[in-house]
Amino acid sequence: MEKDILILAVESSCDETAAAVVKNGREVLSNIISSQIALHTLYGGVVPEIASRKHIEAIDGVITQALQEAGVTLEDIDAIGVTYGPGLVGALLVGLAEAKALAFAANKPLVGVHHIEGHICANYIENKDFKPPYMALVVSGGHSHLVYVSDYGKYEILGRTRDDAAGEAYDKVARAIGMGYPGGPKIDAAAKKGNPNAVKFPRVFLEEDSYDFSFSGLKSAVLNYVNKQKMMGEPIVPEDIAASFQQAVVEVLVEKTIHAAKERGVKQIAMAGGVASNSALRETMRKACEKEGFYLSIPSPILCTDNAAMIGCAAYYEYMAGVRDGFDLNANPGLKLGER
Repeated sequence: MEKDILILAVESSCDETAAAVVKNGREVLSNIISSQIALHTLYGGVVPEIASRKHIEAIDGVITQALQEAGVTLEDIDAIGVTYGPGLVGALLVGLAEAKALAFAANKPLVGVHHIEGHICANYIENKDFKPPYMALVVSGGHSHLVYVSDYGKYEILGRTRDDAAGEAYDKVARAIGMGYPGGPKIDAAAKKGNPNAVKFPRVFLEEDSYDFSFSGLKSAVLNYVNKQKMMGEPIVPEDIAASFQQAVVEVLVEKTIHAAKERGVKQIAMAGGVASNSALRETMRKACEKEGFYLSIPSPILCTDNAAMIGCAAYYEYMAGVRDGFDLNANPGLKLGER
């Protein structure tokens, strides 16, 4: 019988300090998340310097809790996985320094993990039989990617955002219509009470056969609509704006993903990233996959937002592929998927 592989994973790329223990890549023994959302809400968005300081305060306790909840010690761990990019450089450095210190002290291998790879790998945790090849839609506050996953650790980016990421557009629109931060969950909730056909916002598909995304024009269209309504003394219904904006985003994301999957001849689609927890996107993608005959994998919302279990899963597959990083591994805030 093969030995179980235990990964201690650390994630600190933005405003969640997280640690997890993952067994054999797919079994989560603990997944501890310390969120800073309440703090950053005061400022209307993430303040990098504050995020870094809070990571320093929380990280020791989060790792201790993760080990205790998993019922293991540092000696039992086979490797330490850590996010080293992309993300906020100060925030990344906190997790990286902690992971290096633990790896050095316990004489354990260090495995650097790409944050977006972690999001994609979140699909393996609850869906034990799910495996490549498949088309992955990655949508978060900083990223909108269409990725063809041919095998574990093998990624081909077919499309990416040219300006605002989907989650970024959600935050900016939420601020414009007085909903505040974080924009994604607030617009999702408001949209349920609004009319998605109340305002005809543009659907930006770019050139024919392009898998890139662009949400800047849509965001501007919302801002222009709000300003025009104010100038004319017309009523502004935030719920209708939220529903109409959300439908414009979701239609583009779903249509491009389905088109890419057909073009590549894959039968499976996976969603990943914080925006993948959006109820309208989940439901629209589910219906589209049902209609077109695709198998759809979407992690639970807690595994869509930033967490360390997904980093542990990605680290396991990197570890099994022989990846080992030295103590000179540095934070890379602009790290591209597939790079090391």
